[in-house]
Amino acid sequence: MTDSADIHGTITKVIENKFLRLEYLVSAPRIVSLSFNGSPNIFADLGNVSLSTPYGDFYLRGGHRLWHSPESMPRTYMPDVPGVTLSDLPAGVRIDQPAEPWTQIAKSLEIVVNPDKPQVIVRHELRNDGPWSVEFAPWALSMFRLGGMGIFPQPVGNVDSYGLLANRQISVWPYTKINDHRLVLRDDFILVRAVLMPKADPAFPPIKFGYFNPHGWMAYWLDGILFVKRFDPLPGESFPDGGCNSESYCNHQFIELETLGPLKLLSPESTFTHVETWELYDSLDQPFLPESIRALI
Repeated sequence: MTDSADIHGTITKVIENKFLRLEYLVSAPRIVSLSFNGSPNIFADLGNVSLSTPYGDFYLRGGHRLWHSPESMPRTYMPDVPGVTLSDLPAGVRIDQPAEPWTQIAKSLEIVVNPDKPQVIVRHELRNDGPWSVEFAPWALSMFRLGGMGIFPQPVGNVDSYGLLANRQISVWPYTKINDHRLVLRDDFILVRAVLMPKADPAFPPIKFGYFNPHGWMAYWLDGILFVKRFDPLPGESFPDGGCNSESYCNHQFIELETLGPLKLLSPESTFTHVETWELYDSLDQPFLPESIRALI
């Protein structure tokens, strides 16, 4: 691990192997840059764009962060808390942030880079430091540059022997236009064309949808790089937002690939964990992508 240059008033450190280079903040549990085979950062960089909250400014920054769901203002948007502790791990780092002053939820990230392949394992932790139990779900969000295609595999096949029961439920947020040309709705996949736009366009408001993803992966194709995010789908658990363990948000600045853990009651001094495994490829020719989807992308 090495130090990196100052980025928008923040200091980063680097973890890398011969395939990839990752930068994380030393002041918060955030990953702000990911490069593959010397490529530019595939994550979005929003600079010092912030949202005002009753507890101070929340900086979006871009890259990867940890939240707790369901989304709510100001609970979800608590600013990063100073006083972060960094602990070195073999081929990685653990970042511990003190509890947020109002929610009393403490956030931690463990980031480990596989030394032998383009793979990153990100372990998310949320700890309840408050005096009473709180119900929420861990929520991991990765923000990418525009110009690519989001890839979201759908449930297929019958769930009962006669094919009488629904096999999927899709949550759609109120600002989303279901006929938006950026959305490609198929039986086997939903694709999102993350179109480059110079500024916000009222004709194309943000898109957000979610669903239960039994496949345990989603992907983004950008500039010849395929980023794959894998997670444990945990069938049978209860998830936020109408049963979503996978969600995506896309606007004129970035596209997000989001995974969620189960919605549960967390008792004081207890911890939720949620693990993602990231994989990077230089081709769409992968066994989990059918030829029809490769051709369409």
